[in-house]
Amino acid sequence: MPTNPSPGSVRPSAVVNEEIRALIRSCGGWLYGDARTRYERLVEEWTLAVAAERRIDVVKAA
Repeated sequence: MPTNPSPGSVRPSAVVNEEIRALIRSCGGWLYGDARTRYERLVEEWTLAVAAERRIDVVKAA
């Protein structure tokens, strides 16, 4: 399983999204216990990554 990023660093949303998909595939679509906790952390990380990428896009457009 990939290591958690250090505080303040953000992995690209596409990388996190692929990890989410792999986790769901590995569980057969059923997320319980540790898998559910991992999924929730990944979704939170993905949300932060998307927000960071959008901020970068806005700065580039300005």
